[in-house]
Amino acid sequence: MVSENTDLRRASELRAEAADALDRRDDSNRLAALYGLTPKVESAIVAAIREGAEDRCRALVAPLHPADQADLLERLPKPQSAALVRMLGDGLDAEALAYLGETTRDEIVDVMGMAALARQLPDLDTDDAVNIIEELEQDEIDDVLAALPAEDRVLVEEGLAYPDDSAGRMMQREIVTVPSFWTVGQTIDFLRSSEFSDTEFYLIFVVDPARNPIGEVGLGRLLCTPRPRRISEIMEGDFRKIPADMDQEEVSILFRRYGMVSAPVVDEHGRLIGMITIDDIIDVIDEEAEEDLMALAGVGESNVRSSLLETIQGRSSWLLINLLTAILASAVIGLFDATIERIVALAVLMPIVASMGGNAGTQTVTVAVRALALRQIDRDAAASFVRRELAVAVLNGILFAALAAGISFLWFRDPDIAAVMAVAMFANMVVAGLSGTLVPLGLVRAGVDPAVASSVFITTITDVVGFFVFLGLAALYLIQ
Repeated sequence: MVSENTDLRRASELRAEAADALDRRDDSNRLAALYGLTPKVESAIVAAIREGAEDRCRALVAPLHPADQADLLERLPKPQSAALVRMLGDGLDAEALAYLGETTRDEIVDVMGMAALARQLPDLDTDDAVNIIEELEQDEIDDVLAALPAEDRVLVEEGLAYPDDSAGRMMQREIVTVPSFWTVGQTIDFLRSSEFSDTEFYLIFVVDPARNPIGEVGLGRLLCTPRPRRISEIMEGDFRKIPADMDQEEVSILFRRYGMVSAPVVDEHGRLIGMITIDDIIDVIDEEAEEDLMALAGVGESNVRSSLLETIQGRSSWLLINLLTAILASAVIGLFDATIERIVALAVLMPIVASMGGNAGTQTVTVAVRALALRQIDRDAAASFVRRELAVAVLNGILFAALAAGISFLWFRDPDIAAVMAVAMFANMVVAGLSGTLVPLGLVRAGVDPAVASSVFITTITDVVGFFVFLGLAALYLIQ
């Protein structure tokens, strides 16, 4: 009977596990269905590439969204992605180039050639075309511009004339403008013209005779308003105009803060010259976040497709700096080598003090760098932020000093070592909290990117202070 009950219970458990597995598979299938590039489609494309079946490749890739085509090219190894591009030829959706990362796009453009690229660019919005062309070498830029139709060439050249990473570089030139005296009916009839059939927009900009923006109208409000009403009656006059020379990071902060979907870009005379849309801002936010993350980690601009040499070059400089700071920390330890020789327990406990201080400093500096990037800390808020983080550091210092002292006492049964450990832990946690706030704030004042340099300073400070306090106290109070 017991054996039978056990078998029944085991069978029930197996059925439950099988049901859970089916549910997970169904969830996975439902998620995969949201994307055009499913594992099955990707496998079929890879097989077609290996077999050299060009027609099958085109038939499989053509239905994919440009973002999925770009994702496919990002995933494939370089030889296979190059083979796919050659097979597709002009069948590669031009918009896919805009979704590619810079490294992969350079590889794809090299395979395509400048002539094919020039044929693709007129199908893109001007902001995407400028973004692609600006990454080319100067002689390649000249070749592509020469091959573009005159109208497209003028727009692209005007975009390239603005500074790198500015609103002028990222703006889209295809915009819809109307005068304020038009009626809603006139505006709707104007929008239905073939000129705007391929233009994607969210706002209509109202301009005066000098082309200065005086208002904006959302499509929803336009369509819900009776035809006889004038645009001047329904336009929103309180809106934000983006200067063409504004840095893209500042633009992204404006969009995030005010929940903007689209915004007009004006030149130095206040004339409307383009617009920025939310899809461009998402790219900027991703790019800026990636730069900060990479800088904090000290890995440069390398990625999974970077060559071995590029990866080594991107990381070795930071490793060299870390080596120098480690030597400095080791020099502090060397000052107390006699103390360590007499009390071996110190060598065992030293890494705990340094590690806790380093981690606490990293936590604080990460919050500080992110707040600075989002412009959440100004001159008035800085003092409040420092006080808050200092309070956190003190409370954490008390908590972990008590824990470290308890562990040290249980380990070595020596109350003096436990006391030294507690004081050193508290001091290093407080120093970590202070340096995690003051270092990035000081670097900003000095005009240095805090994401790039903060981690090096924090690591050095916490290691040196942690070792010096811990070993110094040991030398003073434990060595008689």
